[in-house]
Amino acid sequence: MESRRVTKTLEDQRMVERQVRGIYDYFYSIPPNSQSVILELQRDKHFDFLTRGLRKLGPLFSVLDANRPWLCYWILHSITLLGESVDAGLENDSIDFLTRCQDKDGGYAGGPGQMPHLATTYAAVNSLITLGSPKALSSINREKLHAFLLRMKDPSGGFRMHDGGELDVRACYTAISVASILNIVDDELIHGVGNFILSCQTYEGGIAGEPGAEAHGGYTFCGLAAMILINEVNRLDLPRLIDWVVFRQGVEGGFQGRTNKLVDGCYSFWQGAVAFLIQRLNLVVHEQLGLSNDLGTESDDSSESELSDEEEHLEGTSSHVQEICPPQEGQENASDTTKIADTGYEFINRPIAMQPLYDSMYLQQYVLLCSQVDGGFRDKPGKGRDHYHTCYCLSGLSIAQYSWTDEADSPPLPRDVFGLYSRNLVEQIHPLFNIELDRYYEARKYFSCL
Repeated sequence: MESRRVTKTLEDQRMVERQVRGIYDYFYSIPPNSQSVILELQRDKHFDFLTRGLRKLGPLFSVLDANRPWLCYWILHSITLLGESVDAGLENDSIDFLTRCQDKDGGYAGGPGQMPHLATTYAAVNSLITLGSPKALSSINREKLHAFLLRMKDPSGGFRMHDGGELDVRACYTAISVASILNIVDDELIHGVGNFILSCQTYEGGIAGEPGAEAHGGYTFCGLAAMILINEVNRLDLPRLIDWVVFRQGVEGGFQGRTNKLVDGCYSFWQGAVAFLIQRLNLVVHEQLGLSNDLGTESDDSSESELSDEEEHLEGTSSHVQEICPPQEGQENASDTTKIADTGYEFINRPIAMQPLYDSMYLQQYVLLCSQVDGGFRDKPGKGRDHYHTCYCLSGLSIAQYSWTDEADSPPLPRDVFGLYSRNLVEQIHPLFNIELDRYYEARKYFSCL
């Protein structure tokens, strides 16, 4: 009988499982006091690794010359999640560098003099919001950036990453995310975005980068987050999306990005955030399933009253924004635009009405024991550390720790944090933007009045 062919992916999967099992077997075989040492979030070593990277990178990083705003974001965001900040000199240097990346016609390039690109625009804006100072926020030319976004708008309804560049879900998310947080979102930018993203939801339930491609964790996050920000998330097939994402957590505890692929620490955020976002979409999910709010009976009038309560909350959110920044002359009809622009604030303040769709403690275990090294995080055992995985492992750790928290700004309970609470708890993020929550609130307040 012919033996079953073993693919390279299957060989790699078995190797990763052996490595992870070895780590877990050792961890659970040692005394509790030794476990706590191994499990501890190595804050000082991570901070040192990150600040050194922000000051100077070696010649091997020349391949990332067109991604320098991303390096700023990965590093600055990671530092903030650790509850730390950079000194005044590094902050000013970062602002000055990102300002030189800002194109004279709008948007941010990968480096000074390069072509503006939606991905690096997202990274640069998130970096400046993470720094959070008036100098950082005021350096963003919102009017020209809005013009750049419009130039990237495609007749299909989606966006292109740069002039003549690829048309995909990532472009839709980065454009809508930036426009939303800077308070420059409008009907022209939103028009047709939902149609494009909807065409990318696959038979599996996840979302692909473009129509006809394979469902992918990064694109699924981008598509779901963008649909929430434009208030069209009800158009996605959420039960099918849930069915896809819950099977992406592997036996190792971490997430894979696609079906039959290896676990990767960065998907702690990309897939973990998808699950976290769905926790706040219970009304839409229940409606699509034909269930009542308590999942006990078929839909009845109670679901309509729940929806009415949510609509009332939306109205209250819009009024709150107008109290902060009263409408100016000629802006009397701005309530609809305000409601769209402030979807991010409304969403994060919804109560979480579902339990996590994955094992949040098991994910934290994978991140801390298998992705963490002495200064930085990695994809999986056997790989090297880098700033990208450090950023998204810490972001995923935050998502997992706060996935049981009912309200924004409320700390998780000690039982929801794997390891020593005082050492391992990281800062909370806004799941739609992947920005530390307090920095999001500060930016929202700043840009709401412009």
